[in-house]
Amino acid sequence: MKRREMLAISGATFLSLSAFPFGWAAGAEGKKRRILYFTRSAGFEHSVVKRNGDELAHSEKVFIDMGKKANLEVIPSKDGRIFDGDLDQFDAIAFYTSGNLTNENKQKTPPMSEAGKKKLLDAIAAGKPFVGFHAATDTFRSGGVDPYIDMIGGEFVTHGAQQEALMKLTSPKFPGVEGLGDGFRMKDEWYVLAKLNPKMHVILVQDTEGMTGDRYQRPSFPATWAKMHGKGRVFYTSMGHREDVWTNDTFQKIVLGGISWALGDVDTDITPNLKRVTPDASMA
Repeated sequence: MKRREMLAISGATFLSLSAFPFGWAAGAEGKKRRILYFTRSAGFEHSVVKRNGDELAHSEKVFIDMGKKANLEVIPSKDGRIFDGDLDQFDAIAFYTSGNLTNENKQKTPPMSEAGKKKLLDAIAAGKPFVGFHAATDTFRSGGVDPYIDMIGGEFVTHGAQQEALMKLTSPKFPGVEGLGDGFRMKDEWYVLAKLNPKMHVILVQDTEGMTGDRYQRPSFPATWAKMHGKGRVFYTSMGHREDVWTNDTFQKIVLGGISWALGDVDTDITPNLKRVTPDASMA
């Protein structure tokens, strides 16, 4: 490993992405993996996935560049009909979505069919890797626990004002978190999450101590995790609302580590630890 290069951003310490090899990230020396990056919004459309005409959104462009460094081909799409087609063409599927994706939306992008949703969930259960960013938990929300929510591991409830907050590291051997110590601070829009799946392995905890706003006056809860859905590896992080988070080295390194694990390029212990590391997480 090369010398670690330190960056100070927003009063926090980060590790430069250039300081780490990419061989572990996504099989850099082998076959190029294809990742479908689905960014359709049927609810609130975040600025990082909003396109200006035919120009790709901020996160789409950043994710494509991240992929190039790790031998990944990122294919962005807002067309829900893609899930009625051949999902075997993709090595993994990533979501930055919102709302009920089978509904029409303001942007007039084609919705996902009910059959396409089932096909997606069946593919993940059969072994297709899945990665979720931020609003992916604000997708297919319902009064109960939607099968999609069961798959991803949690559901968005609300959020308060953007602020700097502490992410506590609870899984130091998970790929992509090397060198982060006990955690790091970052400014973002922090989701409050519920309907947490006890089968998850928590990687980062949202430390609510010292956070401002009534929505965060609750026990700390998971913010980034890994879990299995059948045979499929699922990785989710609540980070990613802000444009500068997407270009942040620590965020990118964590994401590439999660993708590496999801693709099966690296193995690590993901024994469920929800009750151990966030015992009161379900208390709203």
